[in-house]
Amino acid sequence: VALIIEALTDNRNRTAAEIRAGLTRHGGNLGETGSVSFSFEQVGYLRYLAEIGDAEVVFEAALDAGAQDVESSAEGHEITCEVSDFAAVRDALEGQFGTAQEGRIIWKPLTQVALDGTAAATLIKLMDLLEDNDDVQAVYANMDISEDLLEQLAGA
Repeated sequence: VALIIEALTDNRNRTAAEIRAGLTRHGGNLGETGSVSFSFEQVGYLRYLAEIGDAEVVFEAALDAGAQDVESSAEGHEITCEVSDFAAVRDALEGQFGTAQEGRIIWKPLTQVALDGTAAATLIKLMDLLEDNDDVQAVYANMDISEDLLEQLAGA
């Protein structure tokens, strides 16, 4: 499994040491900057609640605004676009649907790695540890964990 960890720090050595220690404790290692970026693509990401409109209306509006993809579900609508188009897509959709629940630039995995119970539990513990670090802004992983397994792990 590949992770991209975005951090903002005033002490690069301290943050790298803390991240390296967390990775080592959970069976991972810290690669060079950009060493796993080939497994991800950077995209603009917007999420709206489902109540803003049905899937077809949101799909058409997003495509007209310049989005690449729209995934709609009972929970909401996830819209992705090129990083260079993010501001234009966001502004166009805000004009029609209001402010998005979430809007930012993310690292989207190109392929995903399916995980079983033990590996999934270990990775989730690692990601929680990383996200608890004050310098870590975001953690992205190319993992695929089934909904049933996530519910089991959440209940444990």
